[in-house]
Amino acid sequence: MNACDSNDSIQMFLNWLVSVGIQGLGVLPCAQKVAQDHLEACGNDKEKAIDSIIAWRTTYAAGTGFVTGLGGLATLPFTISASFASSYVLAANASAAIAILRGYDIQSDQVRTFVLLTLLGESATEVIRTIGVNLGTKVTKSLISQVPGKVLIEINKKIGFRLITKAGEKGFINLMQIVPITGGLVGAGFDGTFVHNCGAAAKNVFTPIVRD
Repeated sequence: MNACDSNDSIQMFLNWLVSVGIQGLGVLPCAQKVAQDHLEACGNDKEKAIDSIIAWRTTYAAGTGFVTGLGGLATLPFTISASFASSYVLAANASAAIAILRGYDIQSDQVRTFVLLTLLGESATEVIRTIGVNLGTKVTKSLISQVPGKVLIEINKKIGFRLITKAGEKGFINLMQIVPITGGLVGAGFDGTFVHNCGAAAKNVFTPIVRD
């Protein structure tokens, strides 16, 4: 597989990941519903709802029932453990829901990229710096909306490389074999710490909107 094919496959993976995180899949509800349900359960307190989402997704990530109920993983463009893919999906879903509660447009290319960026946890800031983008000490809605398309492409490349590398380090992925997941690939569990850290990163990235 040449570099172009690899880049295309990684972009397919990112598109799949953020789309499922936002739109939902199988037993996973869409991010809008997640945000609304937790907001109502927390008496319309957005900050409590955000903490509730992170706690719920972290707990959910420790179970095994979610893997078998997710469904649709055959559309994923990589051979990757179902449990590992699901932890990414849960984190993306939580991040997108947090972005919604903070007033961000999750359909914009910029916000979709930043949803993916939160999956890197504390490494998100490092990736932004390597691109040469100065977002200041605090990311805001206006700053995110101003990131140009060519920069988003570079950020996506680095996000994809890091996520794929992380999976590869655990032996869950082989870039030389781009084939769909089969139903028999069911992981033993999830990394709750990973999902929790991604949720914390989303809280820092998608700051409350007061004035732009």
